[in-house]
Amino acid sequence: MNRFFNYLADTRGELKHVSWPTQRQTTIYTLLVIILSVITAAYLGVLDFLFTKGLDFLITQ
Repeated sequence: MNRFFNYLADTRGELKHVSWPTQRQTTIYTLLVIILSVITAAYLGVLDFLFTKGLDFLITQ
């Protein structure tokens, strides 16, 4: 049990060395991830639509 408490103490000490982002940085990075996710989803959706229509065209010909 003592090893567990040592682990927690060491972890807490290491967390003090972490360079945490500011609230502004966190907001910007979150918005960036959301925007890139939407762009990627739209891109993949368009490709899916085009490939589906292309295959439908080839199959019905």
